[in-house]
Order: sequence, then structure tokens, then C-alpha cells
Amino acid sequence: MGGGVDLARRALFARAMIANPRQVGAIWPTSRRAVRGLLDMADLGGARTVLEFGVGTGVYTAEILRRVGRKARVLGFEVDARLCRAVCARLDDPRLELVNDSAENAGRYLGGEAADVIVSSLPFTTLPAGAREAILDLSCRLLDPAGSFLVLQYSPALLGELERRFGRVRRRLCPLNLPPAFLFACEEPRTGGGG
Repeated sequence: MGGGVDLARRALFARAMIANPRQVGAIWPTSRRAVRGLLDMADLGGARTVLEFGVGTGVYTAEILRRVGRKARVLGFEVDARLCRAVCARLDDPRLELVNDSAENAGRYLGGEAADVIVSSLPFTTLPAGAREAILDLSCRLLDPAGSFLVLQYSPALLGELERRFGRVRRRLCPLNLPPAFLFACEEPRTGGGG
């Protein structure tokens, strides 16, 4: 990514963070190292359907598109309309559908199919408890039983909630991120299946 695009992405991120810090939940855009570290924890190349919760400036979205196959469907959710428009303008790809809506409504857009991979950078620790629980429960329902729910957080506080919902949770730390990022790959959803 060119320096000008990267600078524009950071400026857009800063405006969104200042406007709604609880919704953004970070002080700086996620590093490429953290993004790649998280996405390395699942098989995106074999995924038919990928959901992304919290598209933000599209740093995950661009890397997801680099990794998925030609026939994959990538469905991204972003509540900030300005961020959604900016990512749409920058990433013109027929596999990508960006939705200016909450991840809580993701099931409405799947047409009954299950997601092979769900990628989330939502700030779960700053979301209202009801929204956090609804999105985590929905992730279990929408995820294919053999799929992966990938989560980046800036605190390990979410671990207990993930372990209650998934039979297997792998963890990594990405210290070269500002702040250091906790990466989780959650598998074996306890309520499993799509729908």
C-alpha cells in the first residue's frame, strides 16, 4: 500500500476514533503484522464465505481479499457510514460486499448459509454488554461447525466469554502493535451451524 493511501487511511481512522472512541476502541490502526498474524490462524484460502465484523479502514478486508479464492464471498459490516464508503471506493472487488449495518444483523445477509471464517476487530470490551453477548452468540450460530472465529483484542479480558462459547480457543500475542494485540482463533462453536 502506498504511503499516501496509508496516510489517508490513518487520517480517516483518527476522525472515526475522535467522533466515537467506544465504537472504534483503539488509539491507532492495527498493524499489518497483527492483521497477518490473526489471519494466519485460519484457512482463508479454502473459505467459501467470510464475514468481517468492524471493517474500519479496510486493513483486514484488503488482506482477506488477498487470501481468499476467486469464488469466495466476503461480507463486511461497518456501522460508520463514512468508513464504509471509503473502503468501498478503495477496494473494488466482485467478491466483496460491504454493509453499513451492525454485526448484530449479519444473519439477515447470509441467506441461510454458514460462514467458514468470521474475522472480528470489534472492541468487545467497550461495547455494551448486551451487544457484546449478542454478537458473540450470533457468531456461534453463523459459523460452520468446522469454521474459525478470529478475534483481535487489546486485552485478554474476552477469553472467558470465548471459552464458554467455543470448544477450542487458541491464543497469540502480537507485541509489535500499538497497543500490543491479543489474537484469538475460536473453533468448535457450542451452538454451531449457520442460520
